[in-house]
Parts: sequence; C-alpha cells; structure tokens
Amino acid sequence: MKLIEGNKIAAEIKAEIAEQVKELAAKGQKVPHLSAVLVGHDGGSETYVAFKIKDCESVGFKSSLHRYEDDVTEEELLAKVAELNNNPDVDGFIVQLPLPKHISEQKVIEAIDPRKDVDGFHPENVGRMVIGLPSFVSATPYGIVELLKRYKIETSGKNCVVVGRSNIVGRPMSVLMSQKEMNTTVTVAHSRTKNLAEVCASADILIAAIGSPEFLKANMVKEGAVVIDVGTTRVPSSETKSGFRLKGDVKFDEVSSKCSYITPVPGGVGPMTRVSLLKNTLLAATNKIYS
Repeated sequence: MKLIEGNKIAAEIKAEIAEQVKELAAKGQKVPHLSAVLVGHDGGSETYVAFKIKDCESVGFKSSLHRYEDDVTEEELLAKVAELNNNPDVDGFIVQLPLPKHISEQKVIEAIDPRKDVDGFHPENVGRMVIGLPSFVSATPYGIVELLKRYKIETSGKNCVVVGRSNIVGRPMSVLMSQKEMNTTVTVAHSRTKNLAEVCASADILIAAIGSPEFLKANMVKEGAVVIDVGTTRVPSSETKSGFRLKGDVKFDEVSSKCSYITPVPGGVGPMTRVSLLKNTLLAATNKIYS
C-alpha cells in the first residue's frame, strides 16, 4: 500500500504557482486576487476560509474576505455578488457553502460571473466541462485528477466507481474520469444503489464521496484498488483540543491493507481542493479560460 500524500503534492503545486506569480509581478502584471464571502459562523466553513486566506498569502496572491451574519438577506448577498462581479481588481471569488436556509444557494451560484467562478459551480462552467471545453472545474474533482496524474496512476481502461452524486464532487468527478484524458469506465453509485458492496468491489479506482464516516469497509474494496477518500466528517473526540476529529468515508484501518494506493483523511484530498482553487484563480487572472 502506498499513501497518496495530498499535503506533499499541494505544497509542490503551491511552489509552482508562487513562481508564476513572481514572474507576473516582475513583468509589471497584476497579482491574482481571490475574494471570499462567508455567511455565519459554521465551524467547517470558518476553518476552510481561513486556510484559503493563508494559502493566498503563501503564493503571493491578494485575498479579501467579506463576512455576513446568518440573518443576511438574499438581496444583500446577491448585491455583494454583483459588486464582486463588477470589481476589476477581483479575479475570482467564492461564496462559501452552505448558506442559511432562507437563501437559495442555486440563485447565488448562478449570479456569479462564470469568468470569476473559481469554484466551478456555475452551470456555464459545468456545461463547458461536460463537453470538454476550457472551464473552471470544481476544485475537489480537479484536485483528485491532479493527484492521480502526479502519482502516475494508470487510469486508461480501468473501472472507476464514484460513490456519491453531488453536483460539487460526484457528478463532475464521473465526467472527468470518463473523458479522454483519464479514459476510465465509470459507474456512479449512491445510497440507493442495489448491491452497493459488490459494485464498489468491482472498482479498480474507487472514489468515495458519500459523506458518511467510515461507510466503506474492507469487503467493499477490491484487492489492489486505488481508493480516493473525499469524506471529511467531523465526529466528536475527547482526544483532541477541538473536541472533534475528521473521519473519511473509508474505514482506513480495514481498507488500507488491501489497496495499491489510498488517500488519508486528513492530508489527502483536502489540501488538493484548496490548491485547485488557487490554480483556478491564476487561470482567471491570466484569462486562460474565457480568453
């Protein structure tokens, strides 16, 4: 079993991005600016946005944060989106999800200018990705593809099972894995899939994005499979200062001995999600997608 170290690969990519930013600055060109909108005080969102700001600093990006309380109106939030759309200094921005229930997440996503949609959630970017046009790709699938490529894991002709069908991970992941660059044969499985254990056990590459801690056990994994664990569920823990620990969708202790490669949680997919957001922002700043 070989561990797929997302932290290590993300550090390599950040170093590459930092060099590109230095080159931009040396030529007198604009330094990329990533902005984030955060509503409320969800612990996971707070942590994630704080990491994003730190990541920006580490590669030389400019960053900004716009905070709102849970009672912000949909109208106020959409006004901020419009302002960021029209701000020439902002190259890309994200509205951190989830949002309070009184705000339509889809309406907010669709209000973002596709040229600044570095999360890759806007229907225009999703559509461009599906038909193989240049697009901003959702950060987690983008990061997973990069991990597979940098570890030189053979994908062509392999059976890939994606467990989960969210618009953020499962669906775009299945599309990317089926395209010519990866050339896998993809099955999308979910909580209603019959004989789910058997379906998962048929996978050469198993991508778990179901959001249920330690859901995938050893009997669901083929000997020698590549296992990518997207799950990051907070579970209570008396052994940590925070009072919780992160659990993946895969029961690591059971499954790891059967794998050829596996991502840990934390330190696997998570850092790649964050660095993919930086890559998308650099693309936005240099007009590489909508040029």
